[in-house]
Amino acid sequence: MKTNPLHGSPLLKADALQLAIHNSANFSSIATDAQGVIQIFNVGAERMLGYSAAEVVNRITPAGISDAQEVVARAAALSQELGTTIRPGFDALVFKASRGIEDIYELTYIRKDGSRFPAIVSVSALRDAEEKIIGYLLMGTDNTARKEVEREQAVLDKRLREQQLALQETNVELEAARAVADKANRAKSDFLSGMSHELRTPLNAVLGFAQLLASDKPPPSPSQQRSLDQILKGGWYLLQLINEILDLAMIESGKVTMSQESMGLSEVLRDCQALIGPQAEKRGIRLFFASLSEPFFVHADRTRVKQVMINLLSNAIKYNRHGGKVTVECTAGREGMVRISVTDTGAGLTSEQTEQLFQPFNRLGQEDGAEEGTGIGLVVTKQLTELMGGAIGVESEVGVGTTFWIELTASSEPVLEAAAFDAPLALGASNGAAMKTLLYIEDNPANLTLVEQLIQRRSDLKLLTAIDGHTGIQLARAYQPDVILMDINLPGVSGYGCLKILRDDATTAHIPVMALSANAMPRDIEKGVEAGFLRYLTKPINVVEFMSALDFALEFAADGSRLSQPPEVAS
Repeated sequence: MKTNPLHGSPLLKADALQLAIHNSANFSSIATDAQGVIQIFNVGAERMLGYSAAEVVNRITPAGISDAQEVVARAAALSQELGTTIRPGFDALVFKASRGIEDIYELTYIRKDGSRFPAIVSVSALRDAEEKIIGYLLMGTDNTARKEVEREQAVLDKRLREQQLALQETNVELEAARAVADKANRAKSDFLSGMSHELRTPLNAVLGFAQLLASDKPPPSPSQQRSLDQILKGGWYLLQLINEILDLAMIESGKVTMSQESMGLSEVLRDCQALIGPQAEKRGIRLFFASLSEPFFVHADRTRVKQVMINLLSNAIKYNRHGGKVTVECTAGREGMVRISVTDTGAGLTSEQTEQLFQPFNRLGQEDGAEEGTGIGLVVTKQLTELMGGAIGVESEVGVGTTFWIELTASSEPVLEAAAFDAPLALGASNGAAMKTLLYIEDNPANLTLVEQLIQRRSDLKLLTAIDGHTGIQLARAYQPDVILMDINLPGVSGYGCLKILRDDATTAHIPVMALSANAMPRDIEKGVEAGFLRYLTKPINVVEFMSALDFALEFAADGSRLSQPPEVAS
């Protein structure tokens, strides 16, 4: 007869096994007999559960130190899984092991003091030499740290899911907001374009006829001239306000285009001096452009630099004292920059006023003053300067004057290419010279009348008119005019449609065509130039620029071949 290894404690007499089991402090080793009564309770079990071996050996089963509800739940789950009824209690803990099935499960152990901790338990059946089960070995580890990590990970996962969900919702909201903003920007641009057109059309008649009357023969009486001067002053000022508002709107919508190049400042400042000189002279202001100590070149948009400088010079003149002075200097600025300063001898600005500069529609208390303005010119100036990669600043002293400065990126001297043609000369009818024909296609009666009266002053031109595109095309084919001038917004077929038809017809393809339109937004002008108009003139008409453009078109027609000069824009 074989001896039961547990009965009579033969297992306890195996020194090596006893030491390995009893001295492991990191694992609880609980051995039972076949009925589940604890026979071995090692050092690790004592440490984890708070019982001494004497308190549990031959007294309880492992079910007595396990969470009862979990044991019941395990019995129910095993019964359903294995299709047999398993009683809650020790049987539920060792059922799989008793049938030779590897079994590792989680359950909660209850310490002697009533506290609880999660454990992972591995159960093995102990068998004698005849493979009869004589007991069970339950090896357990404290799973608290792992559970804590899992809980923290679960919390982190939950937060991550919430953040991802919130991010998705935010992205949806941002997409919706961007769509709304894009729609608003398109609506704004369409409104501004329409507003520009609607304001410029009547203003064209006001300024055009005023210029005609001012240059009439015999000249107007002094009283009439004063009235005309007021009409022209108000009209051109209104056009300036329209342009400033449109500039600000275009900048804010990000639709301003820059054509930056290396350019010399001496030429730009010379142009500005010529443009601003009459305004300074009229107000009794002395203009002094300091000689350049060296040639200065910057990388910027030529047109925008002029716009910025004219704005600063206009302000320096406008807010100067009578008999004052405006000084323009060009010096080296910060590293890699060139500084242009405009200094006046006006009343100066307080520190509070300086802080409020560059705010839209803020005129710094000048609302009730004699000087006109919207308070947006400096805003446009600042934003244009920064769009060119530059900076703007101001220094002022009350009672002494103010200095506005801009800094632009320094550049090397540009390499100039030889001009491909000579500048066009103004043409006039010489004795015996044949008259040239201008065809004007326009549906607005006031604009037609204005151009008719302008052409009456040209002895070298006769005028044909049409009030719609189809009629204009028929006249062009029949009379072969030297130059065609047309509006863009025509009834029936637009100016662009007319241009295409004329270009596609061999009998009219050679005739230079100029646009004259109240569509004066930058994208309108770009579109016209790209479409192939020789010049794109904008309303209101500036008589001098209008006549110059006609002269250029007539010379172009007489030349018989397209000049290499790119189309220009006049406004």
